[in-house]
Amino acid sequence: MRTRAPFLVGRTAEIDEIEHALGRAREGRGGALFLVGEAGIGKSRLTAEAVSRAIAAKMVVLRGRGSTIGPMVPFRPLAEAVLSLVRRGELPSEDELGRYRGVLGTLVPDWAIDQSERRGVSLVALAEAVVRLTSAVGRDRGCLLVLEDLHDVDVETLAVIEYLIDNLDDQSTLLLGTMRAEAVDAVELVRRQDGTIIDLDRLREPDVVELIGACLSAAPADVPPPAVELLWHRSAGNPLLVEELLHGMVTSGHLARGPGGWRLDERIRVEIPATVRRSVALRTDRLADDGRTLLWAGAVLGPRFPLSVVQRIVEMDDRVLFGQLHMLVEAQLLAPDERGPDWYAFQHPLIAEAMLDQLTPADRITFSRRAGAAIEHSYPGLPGEWCQLAATLWLAAGEPAKAARLFTDAGRRALADGAAGSAISLLERAEHLLTEHPDPYARAEVLEALLYALTEAGELERAFELAGTLGRDESGLDAARRVAVRVRLAWGAYLAGRWDDGMAQVAEARTILGERPAPGSVAAIDAVAAHLALDMPGRERLAEVEALARSALAAAGGDSHPVESCQALMAIGVVSRERDLAESIAWFERMAVVARTHRLPIWHLYARSGAATSTWLGEGDVDALRTTGADAERTGVVNVGSSMDAVRALHLVMCGRFAEAAALLGECLARVRRLHLEPVERYLLMARTVLHAHQGNRPDLEASFAEFRDRGGDRSRELPLALGMGRAFCALLEDDTDLARRELDAVVTSQRENPTTFYLAGKHGLLPLLVSLDAKIGSDEHREFTELGSVAVATMRWNRQFVDLGRAVLLGREGKVGDAEAAWERARRAGRLYPVAWHLGLRLVAGHAHQDGWGEPAAWLRQAEEYFHRAAVPALAGACRVLLRQVGASAPQRQSAAVPVWLRARGITMREFEVLELLVARYGNREIATLLHISHRTVEKHVANLLAKTDQPNRAALIAFAAH
Repeated sequence: MRTRAPFLVGRTAEIDEIEHALGRAREGRGGALFLVGEAGIGKSRLTAEAVSRAIAAKMVVLRGRGSTIGPMVPFRPLAEAVLSLVRRGELPSEDELGRYRGVLGTLVPDWAIDQSERRGVSLVALAEAVVRLTSAVGRDRGCLLVLEDLHDVDVETLAVIEYLIDNLDDQSTLLLGTMRAEAVDAVELVRRQDGTIIDLDRLREPDVVELIGACLSAAPADVPPPAVELLWHRSAGNPLLVEELLHGMVTSGHLARGPGGWRLDERIRVEIPATVRRSVALRTDRLADDGRTLLWAGAVLGPRFPLSVVQRIVEMDDRVLFGQLHMLVEAQLLAPDERGPDWYAFQHPLIAEAMLDQLTPADRITFSRRAGAAIEHSYPGLPGEWCQLAATLWLAAGEPAKAARLFTDAGRRALADGAAGSAISLLERAEHLLTEHPDPYARAEVLEALLYALTEAGELERAFELAGTLGRDESGLDAARRVAVRVRLAWGAYLAGRWDDGMAQVAEARTILGERPAPGSVAAIDAVAAHLALDMPGRERLAEVEALARSALAAAGGDSHPVESCQALMAIGVVSRERDLAESIAWFERMAVVARTHRLPIWHLYARSGAATSTWLGEGDVDALRTTGADAERTGVVNVGSSMDAVRALHLVMCGRFAEAAALLGECLARVRRLHLEPVERYLLMARTVLHAHQGNRPDLEASFAEFRDRGGDRSRELPLALGMGRAFCALLEDDTDLARRELDAVVTSQRENPTTFYLAGKHGLLPLLVSLDAKIGSDEHREFTELGSVAVATMRWNRQFVDLGRAVLLGREGKVGDAEAAWERARRAGRLYPVAWHLGLRLVAGHAHQDGWGEPAAWLRQAEEYFHRAAVPALAGACRVLLRQVGASAPQRQSAAVPVWLRARGITMREFEVLELLVARYGNREIATLLHISHRTVEKHVANLLAKTDQPNRAALIAFAAH
């Protein structure tokens, strides 16, 4: 008799659905499929069938299962799946994974550059790395990623799975997961994300008959009806229970093969167990005492266990131990486990649970205490999952204080590794134990870590609710500990944008310190207060930020409090940009030294990003932005990498590289929306508004600006940029100087009421230029120009081109021709990086230069007219032609005379006709955009207009029309 059927029974439809999903994955249309059902329903067997079919189809298979040692092991199934690939030597090259190879160091420690960098990896970066890995190994043949027993996984693994469900549709990867139906959170996650679920029902009676026959190597008709009736009713159609019960009946002799076939002895009334636990009890009753003792010791450790630890618990010599182990394997209660030669597993997790049910409460305490001591002896320091398991064992052994300490350690480790969800669960268990068994110092220590974990996980409401319990339990705590808890809560409020709540916590922390504050506590309070003030409204807030940051830096005492020092240095570096970019860079470099010295990789990346941004502002150099962003992505600090990409996207817009900018903006927006990085998303929406503005595209500008405001832009620090670099700049491209001046006045008003650390909005660039163009400028206006154009932020490269052009106009008006031309040359050197802005500047100053007799205004106007004509900015191109005639120069003819009369009658413009001509040669939209020096979006609009004006149904018909 076979213990298991040699083939699947009653699952034809499910196998067909799995086969279809595997085929789609091989075609590059992957997805996620989940087998859900009760224990023993057949999830593992269907999975094995899927693996077999995938291997037969030459697909790559990665396989892992949920945590079975300890209460939680972050990323266990993912790590097992990736390590199975490592063991087979089927890894993609480093070039294929790029910076995501380092992110996978969370799962494959050998791939991490160092331990500290692993701690900065975000869940979304890890999930994307898994997508990249499976897509790379499954290219051209498909990949099957199997994650079993998802009811046993941590919340971080579920978060990665949620991401995979959303992002595998266009990949060559099929995710196949299994979970028990009672795992409500996991099942609801899949249903919420529209993952495909196969609900495995219990077998029908005919299927049970077929299953019994397969196990007995008999035809279904030869199975004794009494046996069928008994097994059908007792198993309720659960395949595992059918097989377990059948095995017990055969081994006990109740069901035996005779000359006439299989027969059930109906004279013996044996109470057949209704659950697998009772089935296991029948089988273990026949074991020797040593065998049962070994099973009990293993069950205390979990469904999987290292034999060396079990031996220490039961204190058996090698001969007895291995003799009993051989018998247990033969009895199909245990089996060697894939984790290694020292590891064994119960044939089914329910067997382990059944063994635990057999223990009396006193025996459970005894075995748990022995197991806790054995683990501590075998694994000094309790690395990884052992800390969690030891905590559980000491709790079962009646040692809550010891268990709380270990749960706290395990929670801190999980938090350091980026597993905030697991950290919360572990720390909450510790906090609950310490509430029942008071220890004020230990509880405060737990609360501080728990508050940090909650804020990192975005669960601010729970953090504030928890903070409300502090006042009842602080009587025995020193001031430093109480302050640390409030500072942690204030930092969470800062991350959530709850400035009032954050400052309330800061105020309470200062009250606790009293008149004799400790330097470390002062540093912590002032550092977080500085960052809170950085984003709070108010006219004097930037001065307040620097004062608080300098106070924190002084109190931090050099290397005594490195994190607080980094926070303070970062705030000073940001606000000092307003007065001196070189000073700002020096502060960030100092911050980088502190971060390197104390091995704080995330803070080191923040330091590099701050210096890179200051360098870009000063000279428009994006090299440091690019390298810092790449390193941040590689190490999993995705928010820094996304921020650097967002600044690069704005830079591309400023440089007139619109197609590249649009592509990068689209990529970045998609990524940050998946990551829920709302501040970066708002910056990108501002940059997209500026993109449309710099192309003179008013309708799309207004649409983007509306979306920007809907996402909180009207209350953000980015608002002046959207108004100045966006709306005001577009007004100038429309040759509407009055509207531009009104928009810039709005920028000045906004920055007066709420100063920001974004300095390119126009107050110190475009506005001084427009002030200088007023022919009736008096002493007040001249003073305004001097004030706006002489501060440090006016020397930033983008601002510098406008300020020097305005200075040239004023000097020319004073008759200082040489000085005016020198100022114009300085503006030219700054503006050559920004062609749209530079040619706009030429159009604005040319008339004044002609009037005052300096420079080469006619040549400038021809250059600007040609540029704006090619860029399809008709208002400025036309304005340049008018000015050319006013200065006595000939203007190019840009009428639509080249357009045939019959096409002009349809309203087709010269630029649309140029697009029509290129369609004849069957150029694509991107090629046409390159040839005509316009954006891809503009070409799409021209093609749409041509379809409408020529009454053609589609592009093919339009091409035929054009050829005719």
